[in-house]
Amino acid sequence: MILNKQAGDFDVQAVRRDFPILGTTVGGKPLVYLDNAATSQKPRAVIERLERYYREENANIHRGVHFLSQEATTAYEQARETVARFLNARESRECIFTRGTTEAINLVASSWGGQNLQAGDEIVLTTMEHHANIVPWQLLRDQIGIELKIVPVQDSGELDVDAFKSLVGDKARLVALCHVSNALGTINPAKELIAFAHERGVPVLLDGAQAAAHLPIDVQALDCDFFTFSGHKVCGPTGIGVLYGKADILGSIPPYQGGGDMIDRVTFEKTTFRGLPERFEAGTPHISGAIGLAAALDYVTEMGHGVMQAQEQDLLAYATERLSALPGLRIYGTAPEKVSVISFIMEGIHPNDAGEILDADGVAVRTGHHCTMPLWARFGLTGSIRASFAFYNTREEVDILVAGLEKVRKLLG
Repeated sequence: MILNKQAGDFDVQAVRRDFPILGTTVGGKPLVYLDNAATSQKPRAVIERLERYYREENANIHRGVHFLSQEATTAYEQARETVARFLNARESRECIFTRGTTEAINLVASSWGGQNLQAGDEIVLTTMEHHANIVPWQLLRDQIGIELKIVPVQDSGELDVDAFKSLVGDKARLVALCHVSNALGTINPAKELIAFAHERGVPVLLDGAQAAAHLPIDVQALDCDFFTFSGHKVCGPTGIGVLYGKADILGSIPPYQGGGDMIDRVTFEKTTFRGLPERFEAGTPHISGAIGLAAALDYVTEMGHGVMQAQEQDLLAYATERLSALPGLRIYGTAPEKVSVISFIMEGIHPNDAGEILDADGVAVRTGHHCTMPLWARFGLTGSIRASFAFYNTREEVDILVAGLEKVRKLLG
C-alpha cells in the first residue's frame, strides 16, 4: 500500500494491489465490485493473518496451559484490545465478540431487554432500520407485550428529528437506531439523538454495521450505551462482530447463552458466572475471526479514516452526478450527510434484471430490498439497485457501471 498521509496523496492502484480478489475476472471481464455495503473485500494482511493463525497458532483458548493455547489466547485478547482502541472504549472488557451485528442486537434484546422491559414499555426505532434491528424487538414484543414506536423518514432519506423527539416519551425505555442507513447511505445525527434520549433517561443502542466501515467511531464521544458492528463490512472475516456496552450496564445483565468459559463455578444445584467479557462469550469463540478482525482494523487504522472518507466521498459525488444524468433513473437517499451508498431504480426495469445484465459485464451490485422492507414500503417500492463504494474503488469503475446501465436500458427499456 502506498500512502502519503502528510501530503494527503492516495494511490488507489497501490491499495487495490492489497486486495487479491480485485484482480478477478468475471466472464473474461475485470471484476467491478460495487457491493461493499453487503460485505467488503479482504486485504492480503487479513488473509495472511488468518493463514498464520491456522498454520502456527491454532488451539483452543483460555483453558489450556500448553504453548499453543497460550499463544492463541494472547492473540485473541490482543484482538479485543485492538477493537477497544478502534472504538475508543474505556476498557477492553466492554467489547464482546459476537457473530456480528445481528447477534449483538439479539444479545441486547434477550439479556438487557428480558431483564429491564415489561408490558407497555416502548422501544423507539426508525423506518430506515435493517431487519436485524427490527425483528429482535418484534420477538420481544410478542413475548412480553412491549410497544414499538417508529420514527418516520423524510423524502430525502433524512430522519425526521422532530418526530424522533416527540416519540421519546415517558414510556420509552430504549432507542435503537442505525448510525448509517445501509440502503440510503444517510448518516444520522447520532450524538444529538443520544444526548436527547439521555436527557430523558433513555439508553441508546447504535447499530454501527455501516458506520464502522466509513466513519471514525468514538463510543465515548457518542456516549451510546451499546454499539454494534460486523467485521466483514470493515475488511475483516465473516462470522465475527462486536457488541460494545458500557461496563456498568453489561455487568448488570444476565448471560445470553450458557456453556463453557462463561462460568465461574458449576454444580447441579447452582451455577455462578464470570465477569466481563467472558460471561457473554459462551463456548469456543470464533478465535481466528477475532484475530483476523484485529488485522483488518489495524489495516484501516493505518490507512486513516480521513483518507478513506475523501476517496469514498469523491466516488459518491462522481457516481451521483453520472447516474443522475441517466434518463429514467431515480436515486433514493439524497441526504446532505451520507456515505458512499447509492440506491436507485430504473423506470420500467426490474432491479434483478438489471443486476443480471450488469453481472454479465463483471459489475457486482446488490438488488432487492436490502433487508429494509419497511423503508422501501415507505417509498412505494419493493426494492432497488444498490451500488456501494469502498476506498479501493475508482472513477473508472463508476464509468463501467454507467455504461452497463446504458446497456440495460437498450436491452430492456
